[in-house]
Amino acid sequence: MSNIEEVVVTRIALVTGVGRSIGIAAAVADALRSDGWRVVTTGWQGYDERMPWGADAVPLADIEADLADTDAPAALFGHFNRTVGTISALVCCHCESVDSTLLDTTVESFDRHFAINARATWLLIKAFAEQFTGIPDPGHIVAITSDHTAFNLPYGASKGAMDRIVLAAAVELASLGITANVVNPGATDTGWLDRETADVVRAKNLQSRVGTPADCANLVRFLCSAQGQWINGQVLYSDGGLKP
Repeated sequence: MSNIEEVVVTRIALVTGVGRSIGIAAAVADALRSDGWRVVTTGWQGYDERMPWGADAVPLADIEADLADTDAPAALFGHFNRTVGTISALVCCHCESVDSTLLDTTVESFDRHFAINARATWLLIKAFAEQFTGIPDPGHIVAITSDHTAFNLPYGASKGAMDRIVLAAAVELASLGITANVVNPGATDTGWLDRETADVVRAKNLQSRVGTPADCANLVRFLCSAQGQWINGQVLYSDGGLKP
C-alpha cells in the first residue's frame, strides 16, 4: 500500500439566477451537486416577486444579489472565495425578462435588461477569470440564452449581447484553460406556460413535448464535465428539435 495519500480537491461551481425550485437554475445546481460539485448560488427574489408567477416562500439562493448593481459580481466572488474557495465553473442562469415591443419598451426597462442580462454576465465572467487558478481542473463558463426577438425586445436584444460576451470569453480566456458556451433550451416548463402556449410548443416540437429544467441541466452538467471539454465557443440548442 502506498504511503502517499491522494489529495482530493473539491470542485466548486457558482450558479446564478437560483430563485424558484422549479426553475432551470435550481435544476442545474442539483445536477452539478449530483456530479460531485460543491455548488454555491445566488438569486434575487425581488425579480420573481414582480413577475406573474411570484417568488418561492423560502429563498433558495445562498446569497441574494441584485445583479443590476455593478459591484455585485465582484462582491459575490470575493465572498465565495473567502468562504468556500476558488470557483472553477460559472453557470449564468440569471435574467431580466419582461415582455414589451419596439413601441412600448421604456428606456428604464431596456437599460435594466442590458444591465442584468449582458453587463452583469460580463462582470461575472471577469471576476471568475480573475480568481481562477486552474486547480483542480479546467474552468467552465455556461450561460443560458433565448432566441426571443419580436414582442420581447429588451430581453431578446440583451440575450443576444450576452451570447457575444460569452463567445468572446471562449477566445480570450482560452489561455487560462477556460471553456465558454451558451445553451438555448427553447420553451421550458418553469411555471410560466399556460395550456394554450404549451399546446403550441408541443405542436412545433419534433418530440411533441415541452422542455423541462432537467433537460437543460443535463447539457450544462455535460459541458462542465471532463467529457464536455472539447466543446467550446458554441451556442448549443437543447430544445428537442423544432419542425421546419
